[in-house]
Amino acid sequence: MTRHSPVAGPAGHDEVAIAQAKALRVQTCIAHDADEQARNLHGWTQTYDQLTAGSFVGTLTELSLDHMHVFCETTSHTLRQTCEVPSDAYWFGIPVRRDVAGRIDANIIGDDAIAFRPGGIEFELITPAGYEIFGVVVKREVLRRHALDVERCGLSSVMPETEVVPVGEARKTRLCASLRHILADGVTCAAPPKSFSRDALEFSVLASLFDLCEQQRTDSGAIPARSRRQSVVSEAREYVLANRERPVGVPELCDRLHVSRRTLQYCFQDVLGMAPATYLRTIRLNGARRELCEAAHASRAVQDVAAAWGFWHLSQFATDYRKLFGKRPSDTLREAASGRNDAGRVSTH
Repeated sequence: MTRHSPVAGPAGHDEVAIAQAKALRVQTCIAHDADEQARNLHGWTQTYDQLTAGSFVGTLTELSLDHMHVFCETTSHTLRQTCEVPSDAYWFGIPVRRDVAGRIDANIIGDDAIAFRPGGIEFELITPAGYEIFGVVVKREVLRRHALDVERCGLSSVMPETEVVPVGEARKTRLCASLRHILADGVTCAAPPKSFSRDALEFSVLASLFDLCEQQRTDSGAIPARSRRQSVVSEAREYVLANRERPVGVPELCDRLHVSRRTLQYCFQDVLGMAPATYLRTIRLNGARRELCEAAHASRAVQDVAAAWGFWHLSQFATDYRKLFGKRPSDTLREAASGRNDAGRVSTH
C-alpha cells in the first residue's frame, strides 16, 4: 500500500485538509505477503521474514491521531521481525492471545506482560502463527508533557527500563478491550473525529498506558484530607457547569485544580463512587435533560440543546442519554410539550 504526501501549493490547502482528515479515519488493509505486511505499518522501519510454510495473510487496522498511532495487527504465520520506530517516539506492544507467546529480543512476552521499546533502537520480534497484537506509538514529547501536566511526575520515573513489562492480566485485558473499542468505533464512524474527540481518545490511551507502566510510587500528596476531596469534586463540578458548552477533559481539570490524574480519580471514587469522566458527562446529561424539558416551551430542537451542553456528536449524545435515562432526548422533548399542552387545556376550563 503506497501513501502519497499531499503537496500544498497556492490552492493546495484543501488537499492538505482532505489528506489530514483521511489520516484520522481508521484504515484496514490486508496483506498476502510478509513484506507487504511490513510496508503497511505506518512510520516504521522494519523487515518481516516468514519462518513457517504456507500462504501468508496479515491484517492491519490502524488509527493515526495527531500525536499517536494506534493499531491492531494479525499475522497467520510465524515471523521474525526486525523493527524500529521513529527516534522521537516510544512503542508499546500489547499481545492479545494467551495460548501463544511472542518474544522480543529473545525475552518471552508473558500473558501478564506488554512489550516496550524506545524509538531509534532496532529490536527483534518473534511472533508465532495466528498472532494478534495491539500497538501504540506515542511521541516522546507528548508522554513527557502528559507526565508533567496530568500525572504530576517525571517521565523517567514511569517509563519502563526493560523490553518486557509485567502489568497484570486484568489490566492488560482492559487495555486490549479499550483499544479494540477505539478502533471499532473508528471503523463505523462516517467522519473523522473532531479535535475534542481526538484529544479525548489520546488522553484515554495515555492514561491507560501510564496506569500500566507506573510503579508503586510513594506520593504523600496523592490522598488529600476528606474535606479537600469533597472540595475537589465540588470545584470540578462548578468548573464543568461554567463551561458547559464544551466537554471539559480530565487534563484540563487537573491543571485547573492543581492535582494529578490519580488524585482526581481518588477524590471522585471516594466521594461519588465513580470515575471523574463518567460523573462529569452525567451532570452535563442531566443539565441537557432539564433544558429539554424547558425547550418544549421555547421551541428549541434536540441538537440545539445538545450543542449548548457540549454534546456535538448527536448520535453519541442520544445513545448516552438513553442509557442514563431510559428514553431518547426526543421523547423527553415530546413529553414536556405534551405536558404543557395538557396544562394549558386544563387552565382554560
